Amino acid sequence: MRYVGRIGEWNDERGFGFVTPNGGGDRAFVHIRSFERPSSRPVPGMLISYELRRDEKGRFSAAGVRPAVGKPVSEAAHRTRTPRKSIAVAFLLAIALGWLFGKLPTIVAIAYGALSLLSVLLYGIDKSAAVNNRWRIQESSLHLVALLGGWPGALVAQDVFRHKSSKAAFQNVFWATVVFNCIGLAWLLGGGVLA
Repeated sequence: MRYVGRIGEWNDERGFGFVTPNGGGDRAFVHIRSFERPSSRPVPGMLISYELRRDEKGRFSAAGVRPAVGKPVSEAAHRTRTPRKSIAVAFLLAIALGWLFGKLPTIVAIAYGALSLLSVLLYGIDKSAAVNNRWRIQESSLHLVALLGGWPGALVAQDVFRHKSSKAAFQNVFWATVVFNCIGLAWLLGGGVLA
């Protein structure tokens, strides 16, 4: 099976770098000798097609590499501009402080923490399944956990695993779940339901 991805890092002096598949997935090591017909030197942002292999240590590497159609873009252009980890940490810190100062019930702090951990676990499983062509976790399940309060963990997982972070349709629904969750929490707190 052939994959398409962009070279994110490239050390031209040593002739190697890493490629990340379009749509998310594990990055793979790529060496200049892996190119079938090197017509030009690889550069960061170069779009390539390749076969995914595992080396003797179980690490991913690209083989049968060919340049694909597309213009090179800078690595910075492909990095997410959303500070996912910062948003997640700030929100969870606010939840922890709210609980610590008696403004939030214990159950709220536990729910956000547990659901965030569940989100990280689900994203990790789904990422592994995507790379290894196994059964995937439904996007609706990821969204449901985010809606119920696991979205901070989902933000961290999207950034750490580089999974689902560049799929526009998924991100649109995901951010809607974040907004609805925050509105729901504000309503519960403001209405005295959790007071």
